[in-house]
Amino acid sequence: MTTQINNTSLDYQIILATQAGLPFDPQPYHRIAEQLGVSVQQVQQRMKAMLDDRRIRRIAAVPNHYKLGFTANGMSVWDVPDEQIDNLGEMLGALDYVSHCYHRPRRLPEWSYNLFAMVHGKTRDEVKAKVAAMAKFLGDASRGHDILFSSKILKKTGMRFK
Repeated sequence: MTTQINNTSLDYQIILATQAGLPFDPQPYHRIAEQLGVSVQQVQQRMKAMLDDRRIRRIAAVPNHYKLGFTANGMSVWDVPDEQIDNLGEMLGALDYVSHCYHRPRRLPEWSYNLFAMVHGKTRDEVKAKVAAMAKFLGDASRGHDILFSSKILKKTGMRFK
């Protein structure tokens, strides 16, 4: 039995039900629909609508890199021309060993880096080799870079509603 719920209320309930992640189940949308007392189609339609209007950014798997053995994680930081940052960021972000890549403002004169790309590896040497490959890939567009290695694991969560 499914119930009729207005879209605003249903959207909020879907966000609450999924904010810690989709159920670990072969049919996660079915489990959410059962929990909320609505149809699977309603859950899927509302999630698509929230993606389309950018209320939610994406639906994706978020692996625990440490449990997968990737314990030498480093944030590579790059000084690249501002007018090329979107294109260069997209290229670096598409690399299979980069989990996220983004633009940050420079803090001159102390901090000249404006492009950040998180690189995952099993050893520091592996991360260093990947960053060296990235430097080659960027060529003259890279005016300098560094690697900031993770020193501890922080709990990563997005915004939570109650």
